[in-house]
Amino acid sequence: MGRRGLKKYIEKRAPSAFKIQITSMVDMFIIILVFLLKSFSTSPVNIVPNEHLRLPQSTASVDPVDVLKIIVSKSSVFVEDSKVADIANNEFDKSQLDVADKEFIRPLYEELDKKAQKAKDISKVNDTVEFEGKVLMQVDREMPYSLLRKVMYTSMLAGYYDVKFAVVSKD
Repeated sequence: MGRRGLKKYIEKRAPSAFKIQITSMVDMFIIILVFLLKSFSTSPVNIVPNEHLRLPQSTASVDPVDVLKIIVSKSSVFVEDSKVADIANNEFDKSQLDVADKEFIRPLYEELDKKAQKAKDISKVNDTVEFEGKVLMQVDREMPYSLLRKVMYTSMLAGYYDVKFAVVSKD
């Protein structure tokens, strides 16, 4: 068959009845999209416990809000990423506690006060930002309440009255 034969064959041939059916492929992509959207977490809070911290378990289903984070592990206390106090044998060092008030942790208060003042200064300039006095605490599940009470008391004196605790879901 030469060029003429091929040309005649193409001209005589009936138009093709084959069409691409993409309906099932579109269904598949929609299912994948819905799955990815449902499994994607939109929580703005990133909680990364360190190796010395085991969070308690809970059935709570409320998502945490993005506020100032206090981390109380077995060995130290952090405000955000900065270490403010050491813990040894489930007690604070005597030099970190106030002489007149043994419940008051001076280095923790100073760091929280700096953070609160910074937030208040920003709220003076920007009307959309307001200092709410909220704090999210990550506390080791085996931490004694007496130690935790000192941390909460000090944070309250620094202006952080609304304390929430981070937990791990049992699910």
